[in-house]
Parts: sequence; C-alpha cells; structure tokens
Amino acid sequence: LALSNIRFESGTKWFGSGLQLCSLALGLEVSVGKAAVIYARNGSDVLLPCTFTSCIGISRATFSWIQNGTIIFQGVVKNKDSRPEPLVNDRLDDKYGLPPDLPLSKDNREFNISLLLRWAEFSDSGEYTCAVMNPKENNAKHSATITLKVVVELEKVDNTLTLIILAVVGGVIGLFILIMVIKKLVLFILKKTREKKECLVSSSANDNTENGLAGSKAEQKSAPKA
Repeated sequence: LALSNIRFESGTKWFGSGLQLCSLALGLEVSVGKAAVIYARNGSDVLLPCTFTSCIGISRATFSWIQNGTIIFQGVVKNKDSRPEPLVNDRLDDKYGLPPDLPLSKDNREFNISLLLRWAEFSDSGEYTCAVMNPKENNAKHSATITLKVVVELEKVDNTLTLIILAVVGGVIGLFILIMVIKKLVLFILKKTREKKECLVSSSANDNTENGLAGSKAEQKSAPKA
C-alpha cells in the first residue's frame, strides 16, 4: 500500500486509513527463527522452522519452500482458523511434509508453516527459503532464508567448563552466605553477652547501694546518746 493513498481531509472520514497504517507499520513478516544455521544428522528427520504474521488477517495465504532456487513444497493457509495444508500437487511427496501437530494461529496473527524434512541426506544441505504471499494485503510477499547442514554426527557440546564455572560461582555465593550467617550469629552473641554484663553490673551497683543505706541506718540506731 502506497503512503500517498492515505489522505486526511477535514470533514471527511477515511475508514480505511487505520487499516492502511496497520499494514504499513507491521505488514506481512516472515521469520525462520534466531538461528541462521541448523544441523541435522544424516538419515534423521529435521524441522525447518518458519512463521509469518499479518496484522490485518489472511485470506488463502500461500507459502512455498525453496531449496537452492527450486520449489520443493507449496501450501496454503485458508483463514485465521485453519491449519496450513499442502496444495493438491504436493500431497504425494513423502520427502517433505507438514508436521501433524502444527498449532493454530497465535492471536489470529502468527501462523506456523514449518516444514518437516524426512530422512535428511548430505545432498539436502543448503539454503531453504520460506516465502509467503497474502492476497488480503494486495498480494504482499515476504520471505526468510535458513541454512541446513547435514552431518555424520551432531557435535556433543562439552559442558565441563560451564559446570566448573557454575560450581565455582555457587561455592562463592554459598561461602558468602555462610560468612554473613556467622557474622550475624557472632554479633548476636556479643550483644547478648554485653547486655548480660550490663545487667550484672547494674544489679551489683543496686545491691551495694542498698547495703550502704542499710549500714548507715544501723549505725545511726546504735550510736550512743550524748
């Protein structure tokens, strides 16, 4: 939609302006996730991720998966309440297909059209482009590309260093907490000891004062008369 088609005139209501602004701001977007490269073991199945979003909805949005310039799968999402399904001429291809557990659209805006590639071979390595066309957006088109690498064995991630770092950090945190607890306990004991000493000193002083008063009274009573 061209920006020049959105006009605002005093005294005139343009009901389509909000829709056009939405299309311009968000429009049709396609995403294959954050990872630019995914790896698959030779002979295994791999899921090629792809989702697309549209802020104004869809109407028979068609999508294609393209490998190294060749279309390998085509499908359609009829409306916001439909799951993606292959076109008729792609129903008999066992190599590529749609996962049976693909969810329905998210918030009626995000649609999952990930492709399942079965029995991955080394020749399947390459770039895979997910392209979408939405007739409801004046046949707007958008695409995103992901790279697949088929390997003999997936590399095992060595988490030893990570575990060591976590253990050291956990030990330091534990030691810090222990020191703080011991500090609190020592301060508490010192406080209680000091209060006890102050109490004993105060009690002793009171006893001495009372004894002194009592002795003075006794001397006064026993003093001989002149």
